[in-house]
Amino acid sequence: MSSVEGLGRTRGVVLLGVEGHVVDVEAHVYQAVVGFSVVGLADKAVGESRDRSRSALLNSGLPWPTLRITIGLSPAWLPKRGPTLDLPVALAIAATQGALPADALAGTVFVGELGLDGRLRPVRGVLVAALAARAAGVRSLVVPAANLAEAELVSDISVAGFHTLAGLAAQLRDDPPPEIELAAQLDAGSAPARRPPAPVPDLRDVRGQLPARGALELAAAGAHHVAMVGPPGVGKTMLAERLPGLLPQLAEQAALEVTAVHSVAGTLTAGELIRVPPFVAPHHTATFAAMVGGGSGVPRIGQVSLAHHGVLFLDEAPEFDANAMEALRQPLESGTVVIARAAFTVRYPARFQLVLAMNPCACGNDDSGRLGAGRRCVCTATQRRRYLGRVSGPLLDRIDVRVALSRPSAAELADASAEETAAVAARVREARERAARRYAGTPYRVNGEVPGPVLRRRFPLRGEAAVPIESAVSRGLLSARGADRVARVAWTVADLAGRDAPTLTDVGTALAYRDPGTGAWAA
Repeated sequence: MSSVEGLGRTRGVVLLGVEGHVVDVEAHVYQAVVGFSVVGLADKAVGESRDRSRSALLNSGLPWPTLRITIGLSPAWLPKRGPTLDLPVALAIAATQGALPADALAGTVFVGELGLDGRLRPVRGVLVAALAARAAGVRSLVVPAANLAEAELVSDISVAGFHTLAGLAAQLRDDPPPEIELAAQLDAGSAPARRPPAPVPDLRDVRGQLPARGALELAAAGAHHVAMVGPPGVGKTMLAERLPGLLPQLAEQAALEVTAVHSVAGTLTAGELIRVPPFVAPHHTATFAAMVGGGSGVPRIGQVSLAHHGVLFLDEAPEFDANAMEALRQPLESGTVVIARAAFTVRYPARFQLVLAMNPCACGNDDSGRLGAGRRCVCTATQRRRYLGRVSGPLLDRIDVRVALSRPSAAELADASAEETAAVAARVREARERAARRYAGTPYRVNGEVPGPVLRRRFPLRGEAAVPIESAVSRGLLSARGADRVARVAWTVADLAGRDAPTLTDVGTALAYRDPGTGAWAA
């Protein structure tokens, strides 16, 4: 706080996308017509902090000046949105009246929304706020008590949580906690216990479908995108739901990124790092903005970002909005979503594995004659092409692994000897470790991340292994991007087999997964 009379200073955090920015909050009171103004590119929610702060201060036994109040938020160019600045604004106003000591406010960042009764309400994005405070060199952070566990996930910063503004003010003045703070602590202590996380579905529940199981293992080992075509009820959704269980748990940095995204989105239900890769399965009625983010006002986080470092599953893919599907092409390549507005640009992380599932035709019964009497496909060849054509060629061109599913036989359904998730996940882990050793010294760790030019220059296919891909390209059966993706899959096949380089057989397997013979796929 400054020594200038009538001036109080605190610090807060605002969110822009999934990035936090420390903001200097200044309050100045002076003799003039009574009023309240906020400067510094604040939105309506920040402006409304006037009314919340007044009621919260008065109900906490702190003064509200009957003078002109000006709130300055710096840097001025940064958009200030949401209620996270309620607490620092109220503290800065109280400091102008000498109700709080200047040295107690210095060096601390305050985050929280105020209730009219002075309670500190939880806010979204506290993990991001803590990371921003640490990056700014701040070593002390105050948050609502309900957000305390989330903020404590960030190391090297001291975090304190309070239930009420009165309790925080007492702490800043070295006074004993008031009764309202103690009562709020008792109320919080009677909250119901957290529910344990849901068990991860096991792969052994899927009977038959050996090619699809192999495709899933391949996708998990190399972080490849997958597309599955088959009639209803053959297990496409069951397979997709089991992919996260095959993936390794998230490393520390990836877990922080995923948890930060869900914190900002308001979908974080426990104050702990998300270690299991997320599985996101939006309904086919999802709009463009719901899929990639955006919307009017503050851009919302989309499904692709909620699936960051996890799996995005689109069931009934041809039924999705065409614009929403085409919007996936950029994040599939770059791993980010960029939403531009006139005043600012927001970047959301979106590095996910895409899993598409679709019926072979509109009626769903095209299964190459294996369905039996009375269940034959009634669609014409033109209708089938039109239905599958709703998923564009450029999008399918970005899918590395494609597999066709048929209805399992009675013998396959009765066979209970399928491998469980743990056994397959162990092979996936070994294959990823082999790939990580190969890519040591590069920013890549799995085959699906390696750009085509890097793959061709530093890890080219040798000898006869390169011939099938070159032949497919020369005959127009593979695009240049498709050739790179086949090479990536071939490296993953070799990693799963424990080989140092792909063989001709590995490349043949990769090509078979590129076009499983349905006629539905683009090169």
